[in-house]
Amino acid sequence: MNEVIAFGILSFTSFFTLINPFGTMPIFMTMTADLDQSHRTKTAKKASIVSFITIIIFAFSGQVLFNFFGISVNSFRVVGGVIFFLMGMDMLQARLGKVKLKESEIKTYVNDISVTPLAIPMICGPGALTNAIVMMEDADSIEKKVVLIFAAFVVILLTYLILYSSSKIMKILGQTGINVMMRLMGLIVMVIAVEFFFTGLKPILLDILRSI
Repeated sequence: MNEVIAFGILSFTSFFTLINPFGTMPIFMTMTADLDQSHRTKTAKKASIVSFITIIIFAFSGQVLFNFFGISVNSFRVVGGVIFFLMGMDMLQARLGKVKLKESEIKTYVNDISVTPLAIPMICGPGALTNAIVMMEDADSIEKKVVLIFAAFVVILLTYLILYSSSKIMKILGQTGINVMMRLMGLIVMVIAVEFFFTGLKPILLDILRSI
């Protein structure tokens, strides 16, 4: 029982750290700044649902998909690192600009950004997906598998609540506070990106050297 609890705590902390809802919040606030509260809530809800479904799919079939397409986890980390670094650069300069929308474009815009880039790769990025695959392989019992799924659900629920409350947080922080938070989070995202990139690149280079 203690082993299951420890596994659950590890699952929760790893998912929360990798998903990093507070890091996603400044981007979400900026990208939805031109939307009203109902559309902002709809965007957060759809992004959260898509993220949870994607995590579950990868947890149960991620390794199969990688093998089918001939993709390695390390390649996934390298690409994820590049994506994160570019986003981190934009966040560091607080230049994720607002998008001016016509009334007729709002529904399409909500559908577009809720899946990409909010759900994938911001909420459910390479780190979260890789973590889901690795943790599911480590889950050697039904109890651990259930705990892993529950941990992912709780983290996604917390992410939704943070995004849902982003307008209130925006009012408290103000534009200056948001810019400061975005720059700090951008720096963190860039550090994570570098770690992802070189963690994935190192084994790839080693494999190339061995084959020479």
